[in-house]
This record gives sequence, structure tokens and C-alpha cells, in this order.
Amino acid sequence: MDFQLSDDQRALREGIRDILAGRFGRDRMRAALDGGAGVDRTLWRELGEAGFFALRLPEAEGGAGLGLPEAVLLFEEAGRSLLPGPLVATHLAAGAVKGAAEGEAVVTVLDGRRPVGHLGDADGLLVLGPDTSPGRASAVTGGALRDLVREGSEPLRSLDPFTPLWRLTGSVESGERLPDGALLRDEGALLAAAEQVGSAARTTEMAVQHAGAREQFGAPIGSFQAVKHLCADMLVRAELARCAVYAAAVTADPVEIAGAKMLADDAAVHNARDCLQVHGGMGFTWEADVHLHLKRAWLRSGQWIERAAAEERLAADLG
Repeated sequence: MDFQLSDDQRALREGIRDILAGRFGRDRMRAALDGGAGVDRTLWRELGEAGFFALRLPEAEGGAGLGLPEAVLLFEEAGRSLLPGPLVATHLAAGAVKGAAEGEAVVTVLDGRRPVGHLGDADGLLVLGPDTSPGRASAVTGGALRDLVREGSEPLRSLDPFTPLWRLTGSVESGERLPDGALLRDEGALLAAAEQVGSAARTTEMAVQHAGAREQFGAPIGSFQAVKHLCADMLVRAELARCAVYAAAVTADPVEIAGAKMLADDAAVHNARDCLQVHGGMGFTWEADVHLHLKRAWLRSGQWIERAAAEERLAADLG
């Protein structure tokens, strides 16, 4: 079986990379960081027009009729660029929440009692059942959501400056029932893992670029064995996680998705930390982008499927 990307898949990946480079390059990213962490509605609509959210909808419903492998490629690119916003939840809600597929609606997710990202910008709330009832899922929109934001929530301080968080203090009314909440959770975990892979790959590139340009004792620091080992380890982590995520996208097996999420979380977090080491003291400054990848990686590690739940799933399968 040939697992190489097809020409169409490569074109899809390059197309979304070009869109993000043009609309959310480093200058725009930094401007967004300085101007607040809200969702850029114009960019959101452009992603919708490009088919980012409707990618897996049938062609008869306005989508491209593609599958998880293609969606993984898009979310990997989003992870590379640190694109903010509830991308995964909006993608999953396409077809269920009006306007989500076109990028006209922003949909975030409530998973158990975890904090909710971007609730203040949301037009829809994807509600996943607790781990004890994984099959339950619903979508809350309209007045019920507005009432919840106004009277049943409070903002929290977020680790990631691009992801404002809210704690729900009130009860969530039942919304429109959605099929198979367990499947939504697994697909969300896989797409979040793809974002982690993109971040891990980007921090590897950043470390290698800095190691080649920064000089100490009259030589690039990349010529020092300790730095070489750090960069080599980063590459291995990123490629191993990418292989696991791509394989899970083909099989859609819940156990493989859990393993892929664990590997991708580890790669994103450890690669960002090693990238900080390569950059030295400047890596900790606000002007460097490394800390942004680390904070986002930490935040994603606690979303959709946490490490403890993934380990339990893997252990149960082995038993």
C-alpha cells in the first residue's frame, strides 16, 4: 500500500499554506497578538471560502467530499502558523451549525467541565458529554448561547495569549442533539494532534535556522554537538508523531488516535522547550515566537483527549 501523499493532497497542503502565509504571516500574527485575541472574522470567512471547514462535507451539501487524511493536512498547516480560534470545533460543526461550513459562524467546544476557548466570539457551542457518557453531544446556538455567555460564564486568565478562556458557572441547556459524540471527540483529538505536529515541525525549523545563524566562539552554535543532538531529537519526535497522526487518519481507529495524540502532544511540548534551549535567553523574550508555540502546545495537550485518558485507552486495548 502506498502512503505517499497524492498530487491532489500536496496541492491542498500547499494551497492552505499559501493562504495562511499571505493572511496570517508573522507580521499579521504579531499585530493580532498586540491587538487582542479575538477571532478575525474576515480571515475566518476566507478559510470558509477556501473549504477549510466544509472539507469533509459531501459535495451535495457544499463540501469537497474529502476525508480525515486531507483534514489532517490542513490542520497541520494551521498548527505551523499558530492560527488562533476554535478551528477544530468549527470544522466538526460544519453541517450541524448554520454558517459554520462557510466560515460565517464561529463554533467552540465545551468538553466536560473544562474551560471553553473563544466563548465570547462564538456563534455556536459544541457540547460533548462527560467521559461517562461519551456518546452524547449537542449544539447550543442563538439565544440560549447568548444567555449563557452573559449570565453563566466568567473569563479566566489563559496561558496562551491567543486563546481567551471562559469558565461556565451556569447550567447548559440541551441543544440540538448530534450523532455520536464519541466519534466527534476522537476526530477532534486527531485534528488537534495534527496541529501539534505542525507546531513541532515549525519549532524544529526555527531551532535549526537559529543554530545556523547564531555564532559563539567564532562558529555557528549548530556546529556544537550538544545543539546537534537537540535538533536531531526534535526532528525524530516530529516525524514519529506525523507518521502516527497520518496512520490514525487512514484507519480512524480510536486506539491509534489516542496514541497519535500522545505522541503529538509530546512532540509539540518537548520540541518547543528544546527550541527555547537552542535560542538561549532570547527565546524567553516576548519578541521571540518560541514561547507562543510552547504555550499553545501546553494548552492543546489538555484538550479533547488528555494523556491519562489516552493511556487508559491504550492499556485497555493491550489487556
